[in-house]
Amino acid sequence: MRVLAHFTPGQRVLDMVAPEQDWLDIRWCAEDDDTTFYRELPHAEVIWHVLRPLSGADLELARRCRLVHKLGAGVNTIDVTTATARGIAVANMPGANAPSVAEGTVLLMLAALRRLPALDRATRAGTGWPSDPSLGETVRDVGGCAVGLVGYGNIAKQVERVVIAMGAPADRVLHTSTRDDGNPGWRPLTELLAESDIVSLHLPLTEATHHLLDRRALALMKPDAVLINTARGPIVDEQALAEALRDGRLAAAGLDVFSVEPVDADNPLLDLDNVVLTPHVTWYTADTMRRYLEFALSNCRRIRDGHPLANVVNQVN
Repeated sequence: MRVLAHFTPGQRVLDMVAPEQDWLDIRWCAEDDDTTFYRELPHAEVIWHVLRPLSGADLELARRCRLVHKLGAGVNTIDVTTATARGIAVANMPGANAPSVAEGTVLLMLAALRRLPALDRATRAGTGWPSDPSLGETVRDVGGCAVGLVGYGNIAKQVERVVIAMGAPADRVLHTSTRDDGNPGWRPLTELLAESDIVSLHLPLTEATHHLLDRRALALMKPDAVLINTARGPIVDEQALAEALRDGRLAAAGLDVFSVEPVDADNPLLDLDNVVLTPHVTWYTADTMRRYLEFALSNCRRIRDGHPLANVVNQVN
């Protein structure tokens, strides 16, 4: 079985797939290597897809493809409509990256809440002593904050457990979803934004969630609140966010995702001292890669053995 793996493997990944080489022919391709990608695409029966968008035009060239397997949960980077029309199954891995993204979310919460980048720079420059007296007025413990989770899936629920373990009172860990789910702590989005000291996004990118946090929504947040986004960049209006952070209408943000990735050099968020940034890597750990490969290999075996595929998100004949 010919697999086009659209990412650069580490040694642990290579070791994990080595026992399958008698039946699995994996062609590795870096995400920015279009020459190799388009050479291998027509021959691939399975594509292991990470982040580089897989367009309808790409899928038209994938003449032998039977499965696009997203190494992750969000399939917004795949033209699922074209895949369906061509009879290509699209599968994902819900929950596989949840532990890593949850930890990465809390990492960004702490870094933004504790002003980590500014303190790191001051320490390196030798200007951290005496301590900035504003620390005692602005830096907070997670346990003293109301935490609002926008979206309430696998990742959000793991974040909820972590922040409660860190001392956040259970009745101050709020969440919202499309409708009242009957769980304690549910709020409509507008109320959650107004009540929370930390707002963390855990939603898929859809037409309904695009710019969900626009200028009007951001204005509902407390001026000393922190916004965390480890979901998808376009859920937030980045221009409106930059203005709110620059004008002191929002205290800080921790961002792992952006509207354009790799992030544009002229993105106004890059120039702000009260923003903590990582390059869409909260999911990217050795443990997540192990879980991804387990899912991906399992579905390849299902194809080989004629069994139904797992976690298919579209309906194909």
